[in-house]
Amino acid sequence: MDENVALGLKRAVEMGALFAIGDGLLGLLQPERHVKLWRSDVPAVDGLVKTFDGHPGRRRAYSLLQIAGGLLVAHRLRR
Repeated sequence: MDENVALGLKRAVEMGALFAIGDGLLGLLQPERHVKLWRSDVPAVDGLVKTFDGHPGRRRAYSLLQIAGGLLVAHRLRR
């Protein structure tokens, strides 16, 4: 694989890890505000967050998984 392509893929994966960690942190600290922000009239978007509406504990649990997953991905990029 071309070095530039490999570097671009690694950067894209790290951006995904950053998004997961940041989104998880916001969901952990402010679950109700975060869910309300992402509620939408677009079914595909709303389907991702409606299960957390009115369930801050559920959102916090998912947030912990997001943070752990993002950190795991970032750790694996070190190899």
